[in-house]
Amino acid sequence: MNTPQTDSVPAPRRFPLREVVLFAALLVAVLGVYAMMGAAYSTRMLVEAACYAILALGLTIQWGYAGQFNAGVMGFVALGGFSAMFFSVPVNPDFWETELPGELGRVLLYMVAAVLVVFGATRLDRLGVPKKLRTVIAVILAVVLYLVVINAFRGVTDQIESRAGFIGGLGLPVGVGWVVGGALAGGVGYFIGRVCLGLRSDYLAIATLGIAEIIKAFLKNSDWLTRGTATVSPLPWPVPGPAEIGFTLARALYLSVTAMMIAVIFFLLTRAYHAPWGRMIRAIRDNEISAAAMGKDINKRRLEIFVLGCILMGIGGAALTSFNSMFDPQGYLPLNHTFLVLVMVILGGPGNNLGTIFGAVAVYIIWIMSAPMALYLMDMAMTLGAGLGWETPTNMDSRALQARVFVIGLLISLVLRYAPKGLLPETVKHHD
Repeated sequence: MNTPQTDSVPAPRRFPLREVVLFAALLVAVLGVYAMMGAAYSTRMLVEAACYAILALGLTIQWGYAGQFNAGVMGFVALGGFSAMFFSVPVNPDFWETELPGELGRVLLYMVAAVLVVFGATRLDRLGVPKKLRTVIAVILAVVLYLVVINAFRGVTDQIESRAGFIGGLGLPVGVGWVVGGALAGGVGYFIGRVCLGLRSDYLAIATLGIAEIIKAFLKNSDWLTRGTATVSPLPWPVPGPAEIGFTLARALYLSVTAMMIAVIFFLLTRAYHAPWGRMIRAIRDNEISAAAMGKDINKRRLEIFVLGCILMGIGGAALTSFNSMFDPQGYLPLNHTFLVLVMVILGGPGNNLGTIFGAVAVYIIWIMSAPMALYLMDMAMTLGAGLGWETPTNMDSRALQARVFVIGLLISLVLRYAPKGLLPETVKHHD
């Protein structure tokens, strides 16, 4: 007996009411900032929010796609900023026109040779050397070679600082620094991933947090490379600067560049999310044991997603540093460049690219505007309390600036309480 066949009717697509409402509210907030603060200030805010959106997209694919909690975003932002500075700052003739580049290159070759010797010592067991003796030989070689090389390295860097200040930049187009910044952050992320991705998520967070502080300390104390606390400025822009065409127009052009970058990144990430690769990554995130039983290379895929996220963080950090036109290693703070990005992803929805962009812009507007709004409310309170004999504090500006932390803390508490998956949570389509 033949059984009747029924054609499967695809479910009608849902009208994105929530997305439309939230982005409409965000547009109203942006227009309100323009009306209150002016075009130049508001455009600068949007450029910085766009740079943070790139950082948040890098974090959301690590955390949302693969469940990797990266608490060291600041380190990758700093690497991107260093690359933007190093490749775009003009060449320093006081360094390059002397014998110092050759001396520095010679010491760097010594470093590479020392690393190769120590690495070779760790493989002596393949020649029949007992493993305990191999370990002892490798440790002794590492200590001795480190002392020899670091002594020669400090001698060269002291000469660079005393004679040239620092090595300067390469004078290349700004975009080159951004691309290399992403590659540098991805390379460091690859090294970290090879070592740390086998750890549990909480230990991974601790490890990435510590590595970010190491990166910041290295950049801050390498005066020969970054000028340390003396900072490097001004950094060139990829578009005509404010001195050429005015603040508002220059920032608008910069905003168009960052918006185009976000559009390209969003398109590629969305395609990858819905591709077989994206479904495999989510399968590993949701049930690692089942994915491994199906023959998936868990460690390789987790490393891929971690490196990809680091690349985006490096690019976003480079764009943000170039826009600020100053490289200051001390200016990279966990509150501003790690915690704030986490709040953006949590508010928007981990794993939802559109939600992450919304969260980045919304949180940055709240972060920027909370200080002037708090100062306005404090001034109103002082005006009303003047008749009651209240004494006006002298540090109103600093108190208002501290309101940022309170407002962001309150925001994240409300989101975790009433929308733990974000305002635009990830929607996974189930395929029959």
